[in-house]
Amino acid sequence: MTHADLSASGRLPLAFTTPGSSSFVDFLAAHAPSLLPGNRPLPIGDVTAPHGTTIVSLAFDGGIVMAGDRRATMGSMIASREIEKVFPADEYSAVGIAGTAGLAVELVRLFQLELEHYEKIEGSLLSLDGKANRLATMIRGNLGLAMQGLAVVPLFGGFDLDRRVGRIFSYDITGGRYEEHDHHAVGSGSVFARGSLKKLWRPGLGPADAVRVAVEALVDAADDDSATGGPDSTRRIWPVVATVTEAGYLRVPDDELAAVAAASDEVRRATHADRGGAR
Repeated sequence: MTHADLSASGRLPLAFTTPGSSSFVDFLAAHAPSLLPGNRPLPIGDVTAPHGTTIVSLAFDGGIVMAGDRRATMGSMIASREIEKVFPADEYSAVGIAGTAGLAVELVRLFQLELEHYEKIEGSLLSLDGKANRLATMIRGNLGLAMQGLAVVPLFGGFDLDRRVGRIFSYDITGGRYEEHDHHAVGSGSVFARGSLKKLWRPGLGPADAVRVAVEALVDAADDDSATGGPDSTRRIWPVVATVTEAGYLRVPDDELAAVAAASDEVRRATHADRGGAR
């Protein structure tokens, strides 16, 4: 009996009932490789697609914070003011995306499914190192598209249940994985965000202070990078900010971010007022 006959009779094809790897990506690669993002055919000619920009992450005492601005650009145009770039990978980890927005969101969804599939098959959570390695493999599978200008460069972090600390991992387009210490940023505004993080981060930060530092880093990036959008109090659009601790992934509410952004604006106004008076 063929697979088609099995499907026609209402039974699952053998691919779904044959024991194999706990990796959902490996399953797709073997039985439906065209569904993987890196195997999609590209149209002839230049491809212009929205790009996500700046993601920052920093460790604090008991976990990590990850934050992303809400702007997506397409060339010199603003493609979206409300795109979300920070997502829960699973209960104890987060992933932020920079690069080609559509492919990045698809990669995140596949990564979430990969971790969920592993947990269901194995009956336990994958270690944080294991999650970071799985993401590296998925990025490497997108290398062909990246070489044609459709790169995805995520930032990954989470709470390590074995070491009892927060950890952060960065990647390059070839799937190279690098553990970062204390803080890191990716995307078009990352140079400015890293400078801000270097000045504001300190050992022993609490969750509230870490959220403030992350928002300040995005504001500093938006001040110098046109592709990064800062907090928009007029439209009530705030960065996506999440903490990951022993209690799990938690998105910071917008009203808290509004208060942090307002306090930051007040400090900046006071600074500029003092400079004006000094003249």
